[in-house]
Amino acid sequence: MKKRHIKKVAVIGSGIMGSGIACHFANIGVEVLLLDIIPRELSKAEEAKNLTLEDAQVRNRLVNDSLKASLKSKPSPIYDQSFASRISTGNLEDDLEKIKDADWIIEVVVERLDIKKLVFEKIEKFRKKGSIISSNTSGIPIKFMNEGRSEDFQKHFAVTHFFNPPRYLKLFEVVPGPSCSSEVKDFLMMYGEKFLGKTSVLAKDTPAFIGNRIGIFGIMSLFHIVKEMGLTVEEVDKLTGPIIGRPKSATFRTIDVVGLDTLVHTANGVSQNAPNDEMHDSFAIPDFVNTMMENKWLGSKSKQGFYKKTLSNGKKEILVLDLDSLEYREANKVSFSTLGNTKSVENVIDRFKILVKGTDKAGEFFRKTLSSMFAYASNRIPEISDELYRIDDAMKAGFGWEHGPFQIWDSIGVEKGIEMMTKEGYTPNKWVTEMLSKGSKSFYGLKEGAKTYFDIEEGKQIKIPGQDAFIILDNIRETKTIWSNKEASIQHLGDGVLNVEFQSKMNTIGSGVLQAVNKGIDLAEQEYEAVILGNQAANFSVGANLAMAFMLAIEQEYDELSMATRMFQNTVMRLKYSSVPTLITPRGMTFGGACEMGLHADMVVAAAETYTGLVEFGVGIIPAGAGTKEMTKRVSELWVKDDVKLNRLRDAFINIAMAKVATSAEEAFGLGYFQKGKDLVVVNADRQIATAKRHALQMLEDGYTQPAPKKVKVLGQQALGMFMVGTDSLEKGRYASEHDKKIANKLGYVMAGGDLSEPTMVSEQYLLDLEREAILSLLTERKTLERIEHTLKTGKPLRN
Repeated sequence: MKKRHIKKVAVIGSGIMGSGIACHFANIGVEVLLLDIIPRELSKAEEAKNLTLEDAQVRNRLVNDSLKASLKSKPSPIYDQSFASRISTGNLEDDLEKIKDADWIIEVVVERLDIKKLVFEKIEKFRKKGSIISSNTSGIPIKFMNEGRSEDFQKHFAVTHFFNPPRYLKLFEVVPGPSCSSEVKDFLMMYGEKFLGKTSVLAKDTPAFIGNRIGIFGIMSLFHIVKEMGLTVEEVDKLTGPIIGRPKSATFRTIDVVGLDTLVHTANGVSQNAPNDEMHDSFAIPDFVNTMMENKWLGSKSKQGFYKKTLSNGKKEILVLDLDSLEYREANKVSFSTLGNTKSVENVIDRFKILVKGTDKAGEFFRKTLSSMFAYASNRIPEISDELYRIDDAMKAGFGWEHGPFQIWDSIGVEKGIEMMTKEGYTPNKWVTEMLSKGSKSFYGLKEGAKTYFDIEEGKQIKIPGQDAFIILDNIRETKTIWSNKEASIQHLGDGVLNVEFQSKMNTIGSGVLQAVNKGIDLAEQEYEAVILGNQAANFSVGANLAMAFMLAIEQEYDELSMATRMFQNTVMRLKYSSVPTLITPRGMTFGGACEMGLHADMVVAAAETYTGLVEFGVGIIPAGAGTKEMTKRVSELWVKDDVKLNRLRDAFINIAMAKVATSAEEAFGLGYFQKGKDLVVVNADRQIATAKRHALQMLEDGYTQPAPKKVKVLGQQALGMFMVGTDSLEKGRYASEHDKKIANKLGYVMAGGDLSEPTMVSEQYLLDLEREAILSLLTERKTLERIEHTLKTGKPLRN
């Protein structure tokens, strides 16, 4: 069989989804052709320029405006704005023939069967034989879409359902057409996971597929329960947010962002196309939602929905909708004793047992909503999926849940869950009780370091396929941990490669984590071969333990602060100068001290969605875990003249002083946090640790040698003068406060190498000492302590 490559993709339809999909393919280096219809009339601007409907810029206006709007949107759909050059645009009348060069053609036009069929008819005329054609439809049956198409078309046709926004939501539902070849189906599943960084979920051609079928049911069922229990908008969002591992936007804020009309459209689609659904009544639109639709209270797009932003006495205020009176009011503080019972429970999955036992309204809410969800999910097998894990995967990847319904059910206990359901008037599908009768007491298990699931057809636990490409720490932690303390653990990944996993709150770097990093390097140098710093939390680390530094500064324990800073610096430097390869796998938020570790490891294997930066300036200090030293060193190593180096040093200074955070791993290269030729970006974060291990072994195979320390050329007064003139100007222009200036001058002093009369070669330790002196000095400042305290209390920076 000929190997399939995707070099060029054509996207038909440039709306929010079409442009987002085009951007994500550009993110991974694929050439994209984005096409849309031509305008039917001139805009006022075009009329003023005396343009006609035949002018090229007019004919491509819709597609160009859509792409431009997408590239300007927040959060950005593209890793780096320069990647937009990989997208070319055109229109369906002049440029459709160009799809002959495309290996994959994706239709993303309006959800109308008649329009889609017209598009497919035109595609058929120009596509090359063997190219993949897919639709991003969220519910139109495939048999209607490919009706009348050629055998080759049908053989290569499937639904590939991206979730919005395509860059950020990981769900990629693959729904093969009735005549789709297994080769195309398998290729799409592989490509989604390996190249697009998605969780590929194989779905059946049923209404709303998997993610929306389960997710929309959960929301619609909740609507009815909320009215029945008399709960408020803010109460529901308190109960359905981070406390149960769901996004901060919870339920009603999420609906406002997505659009109430989108929710209603999908719910109506399920209601119409799944008349035999046992929970059909749950998809009926409640009266309060119908009223909101009539009033055009659709959410963010109409400036009001379940929440409404207002301006009161010059201050922004967010009002909430009263579901009974349908009038907006101030939000009330929400408190439930059941939620208080989970405060000490760090792991979300362990909270559900407590939540369903609650004796207040919250407990009742969780029993009702989880019971209905368990019943509904169990009844969807085998209708929408033959395997239960695909339902969990879809909910985690498409709706941002930390755990899917069957994982949550397992955490409560399958039998306990059935007891709860019975009391609430629900019955699970018979396969669940049959599973119990066969001796399998849970939906999931672990066997030989691999996750298993109960397969209904086999009647037993079998291995979830596709795990071989990953190293999943949850699966190996119990059997492969060789050392641990309260903040971290070390696992042996095999072949002599160790992994140091941070396990502190928010993975902050305190003494326990530093001890683990040093222990990992010690073990690797004595008995093993290489060290990876890797975890699989949403965020790699928010940086050093700020609360501990604050406490020591308040108590004026300056000797301890100095010792702690020196320990941090020494640990980071060991990552750079050890006799074994050291690698780090950042993902999500990787701030401050964690960024500094990345600057010093032999290799960074970053998830594409890595947000990293030296953010210390925001709390009134400078990077002193060798970060300021290393950014200075990297500039000094550039093969450019001193005057050019001075400009580059200024750029590095600005990045630190403005606490710039890269919004993607690709952007981190431009900011100097990652280095081309040394560091690597992995689109699928699940592959990070396995990729890092592979590269560690390759380093060893290539004959890894401990690096020798190098001197750093600092520019002294030449650079210091530039920094001080700049900070003085910023203060005079009121762009910086007096304290901002003080911090910036300390930073400048370190990056200049001190008040040296001429460019000088200095040791790294010299710069580390300057770093440490600077941070200790700043931690004696009242305004710095105020900044730290404010950040610890609110999570936001203070300008004082």
